[in-house]
Amino acid sequence: MEILNSLSKTTTKSARRRGRGYGSKSGGHTTGRGAKGDLVRGKSKLTFDGTKIKKGWIKRLPFLRGKHRTNSRASNLAFNLYQIEKWFKKDEIVSKESLTKKANLPKSEIPKTFKILSTGGITKALTFKGLTLSKTTQRLILKADGKIE
Repeated sequence: MEILNSLSKTTTKSARRRGRGYGSKSGGHTTGRGAKGDLVRGKSKLTFDGTKIKKGWIKRLPFLRGKHRTNSRASNLAFNLYQIEKWFKKDEIVSKESLTKKANLPKSEIPKTFKILSTGGITKALTFKGLTLSKTTQRLILKADGKIE
């Protein structure tokens, strides 16, 4: 009996099992669900709103037809200068096409525009064509004898 006495107490209590008889606290008759009605008898539908007067949330949605309504393609994608420094060699041209190849982007994820941010800095002279550049990035590119077209 000394062994049972020396055991440490459990830190978490087990969950109360409802509807398992009168001896289990909330176990008799309605088992904490109240009296009568749909909520007592079983699960209600996810789309159920409860009244006939107002429209349900599904009925309030507009008709969205066609297979291209959910355009998951991002409008623009940002790259940092440290990534470009790593991917490109001196005097190379940085464009949409070259960035998609270097970043291994699938066709479905190619955005409309690319933006270059100044994180990391740049030391190589590169030519940037048809890309959106932040002001700090432009300054750093020109400082490294790069070109912006």
